[in-house]
Amino acid sequence: MSDPVNSTLDSLEYRTEVKQLLDILAHSLYTDREIFLRELISNASDALNRVQFEMLTNHEVVDPERELAIHIEVDPDAKVITIRDSGIGMNRDELIENLGTIAHSGARTFLQNASKGPGALEEIIGQFGVGFYSVFMVAEEVTVISRSYRPQDAAARWQSKGDSRFSLGTAEKEDRGTEIRIQLKEDAGEFASTWRLESIIKKHSDYVSFPIYLKAQEDKEEGKVVNRRTALWRQSPSSVEADQYTEFYKQLTFDDQPPLLHVHLVADAPANVRSILYVPSRRERGALRMQPEYGLHLYSRKVLIQNHNRDLLPEYLRFVEGVVDSEDLPLNVSRETVQSNPITRQLRKALTNRLLKELKTLSEQDTEKYITFWHEFGIFLKEGVAMDMASRDQLVDLLRFHSTRTGPDAWVTLREYVERMQPDQKVIYYVVGDSLKSVMRSPHLDYFRKHDLEVLFLADPIDGFMVSSLREYGEKQLQNVDDANLDLPETPAKEEDVESVPDDAFDKLVERVKQVLGDRIRAVREGKTLVDSPARLVSPDDDTARDLQYIRRVLEENYVAPAKVLELNRHHPTVTSLARLVETDEQNELIDPVIEQLFDNLQLLEGAYSGSPADMVERIQRLMAAALRQ
Repeated sequence: MSDPVNSTLDSLEYRTEVKQLLDILAHSLYTDREIFLRELISNASDALNRVQFEMLTNHEVVDPERELAIHIEVDPDAKVITIRDSGIGMNRDELIENLGTIAHSGARTFLQNASKGPGALEEIIGQFGVGFYSVFMVAEEVTVISRSYRPQDAAARWQSKGDSRFSLGTAEKEDRGTEIRIQLKEDAGEFASTWRLESIIKKHSDYVSFPIYLKAQEDKEEGKVVNRRTALWRQSPSSVEADQYTEFYKQLTFDDQPPLLHVHLVADAPANVRSILYVPSRRERGALRMQPEYGLHLYSRKVLIQNHNRDLLPEYLRFVEGVVDSEDLPLNVSRETVQSNPITRQLRKALTNRLLKELKTLSEQDTEKYITFWHEFGIFLKEGVAMDMASRDQLVDLLRFHSTRTGPDAWVTLREYVERMQPDQKVIYYVVGDSLKSVMRSPHLDYFRKHDLEVLFLADPIDGFMVSSLREYGEKQLQNVDDANLDLPETPAKEEDVESVPDDAFDKLVERVKQVLGDRIRAVREGKTLVDSPARLVSPDDDTARDLQYIRRVLEENYVAPAKVLELNRHHPTVTSLARLVETDEQNELIDPVIEQLFDNLQLLEGAYSGSPADMVERIQRLMAAALRQ
C-alpha cells in the first residue's frame, strides 16, 4: 500500500453543484448502495484501458511491466476497503479536474433526476460524470493516492469527507496507478466483508476484462481473482447461456430491463470479428435515454480502442448497443484513423447485414415481439430506407404499416399488400398525414374505400422523407392518393335521387370560393374521386416535394407549404346547400364563414392549419348561432 507523506494539505472548496449532490449521496439510505463498487471498478477498468492503449505507442511509462489488474482489500475490523489499480494514474491537477469538479451540465442533470426519487437516483449514478461520488453513500471519508504514468509527475493525495471541501497534498507512491481508501460509515459495515464484495463484483463486474483480486487484510496471499474476466463476445455462442447475455447487457448499459434481442457474431471472413449486439427493449430508458454519445465499444485483440464508435453501424441503427472486437485491426490504430480503415468498412457491412437478418427472423418467428420492436424503433428503420441504398431491400421487408384494411390495430407489410392487390391494380397507394386519426379521416380515401382499394397510412413526420426515396416495391410504383392526376375509373353515376349542383350554380360557387380564399389556394375544381367528403386539398402537378412537407413542418420553424388545389364534391349536401345559397342569396352572411371553415377543416385534417384558433372559434360560434336559429 502507498504511504501518504506528512505534508501540508491544501483545503479547497467544491463547486455548488458538487456540494448539492454530495449532500444527496452522503445521506442516502437507499438499499442499492452496493453500486458504489461497480462505479469504482468501472473507473479503474477505464484507467487500465487507457494505460494499455498508451503503452501501445509509448514505452516511457512508470512500471511498464506491471500487471494490469485491480486489487481490493478489506479490513473488517477497521471497516476499511482499499481499491488499487495499475492504470493511467493522475497527477495533482488531474485529481482536481477529475475529483474536485464536475461539469455544470452533468451535475445539474443529476440533481434534476435525483429529485424523482430513490429509484431514479440508483439508475442515474454514473451517467452524468458523478459515478465516483457514489462512494459517499457508504463512506465516512475517502482518501485517493495516485501516481500518473508519466515518469516526471509526482504522486498526489486527495481526501474528502463528502462535505463542502476536499484536501490536496503530495504522497509517496512508487508504482503507477490509483489507490482509493474508503472508511465506511457505521451503517455500511456490511461492505467490510469479502463475501459481500465478491457477490457485488459477480453481479455487476464479472466481465471486466482485467483481473479483480480480492482478499481480507489479514490474508498473506495476494488474493484470488473473483471475476470471470473472459470476454463474453470471444466465447462460442453455443457455450453462452441466455441469462449471461442479459447479465452482460445490464453491465454494459446499466439498463434494468433485459434486451429485446441479442446478436452474437463470430466470424473470420471477410473480416475477423467477435461481437455481441443488443437491441434494447425500449427507446427511452428513463434516465438512461438515448445519449449523444451513442456507438459501440470497439476492441482490437481485447484492447479497447474506442468507447463510442459510430462507424461500425449506420447512423439509423444508433439505438443498438454492444461490443465489437477484431484482430484484423492493428493494435496501434488511432481513434482518428478507425473510420478510414478498410477493415472498419468490412465490419460495418458484416454487422449491419447480420443484424438486419436477425430482425427479419424475429419478424417471421415472433410477430408480437417484433411489433414491440417496431413501436420503439421503427422510425429508425424508416430513416434507413431513405438513407441506406445498399441495405434498402432488407429494410423494406422490415417495414410495417396500418392501412384502410387493417385499421389502427393490425399491421401489413409491403409484400402482403402486393399479394392482395386487385387484379387490375397497378400501383401501391398511400396517404400521408401528421397523425393516424387524421389520415383515417382523410377525404382522399373516399374513392378507395368505395372500391375496396387498400391504402397505406403514413402518419410519422419521417414517412414523407422515407417514401420520397422509396418509389417502388416489387416493380409496383408507390403513389400518393393526394396526387391530383390519379389514373382511376370515374365514380359510378349517382342515383337519380342524389342531388347534384348544376353546372351554372357550381361555376358561381367556384368563383365565390376563389374570392374568399384568394391566394391560399392554387385553384378550385370539381373532385372526381370524392364520395362521402365535401372537399379535399390536392397538390398541384408541379409540387414534386409534397411528401416532404410533413417533416419540413417539424424541422423548419417558418416553413409555409405551397398552396394546393381545392376540389369540391358537387354531390355532397354541404356543397349543394352552399351552392344554392350563393345562387339565391349571395349576400348571406353565412356563405363566407362556411367556405372558410370548410377550408380550415381540410387543413386541420392534413396537419397544415396555420390560422388563428381564436378566429376559428369565433367563426364556429357564429355558425352555431345561425344553426340554432333555424
